[in-house]
Amino acid sequence: MIEALVALAVVAVSLTAIGSLVATNIRGTRALGDRLTLVETTRAIVTDLPDREQLVSGSLRGEFANHRWQVDVLPFVADFVDPRRPGPWMPQTVVVNVRSPSGRVLRIDTVRLHREQGAKNEAHRAAIATRGLHADRSAASTTES
Repeated sequence: MIEALVALAVVAVSLTAIGSLVATNIRGTRALGDRLTLVETTRAIVTDLPDREQLVSGSLRGEFANHRWQVDVLPFVADFVDPRRPGPWMPQTVVVNVRSPSGRVLRIDTVRLHREQGAKNEAHRAAIATRGLHADRSAASTTES
C-alpha cells in the first residue's frame, strides 16, 4: 500500500512538472508570435511611409492591423551637422512607434535624407540651363553651317 502511495506521489509530481513546462512553452510561443506580428506590422508601416520628398517634419498617426502607430519626423541633431550651412540634402530623424493590441511597443529610430527646397529649385534651374545650353549650341552650329 505504501508503495502505491509513493508511486502515485511520483506520478503527481511528474505531471505537475510536465504541465508547467507545457504552459511555459505555450506562453513563449504566443509571445514569439505576438513579437513577429509586431515586427512585420512595423515593417509594413515603414515601407508605406511617404517618399523622402513628401515626408515633412511633424507627426503622422494611424492604425494598421489593430496596431496603433505614430511616426515623428524631426530635424536630425548631431555635432557634425551644421544647420547654418545647409547643403542640398538635410538629414531628418524618423521615429516610428507601433503598439500592439496587447500593449507591447516597438520603436524604430532611423535617419532619412530630405532634399532642401532651395536645392530642388537649384537642381531644376541647372537642368533647364543645361537644356538651354544644348539648344543654344545646336542653334549656333546650325547658323554656322
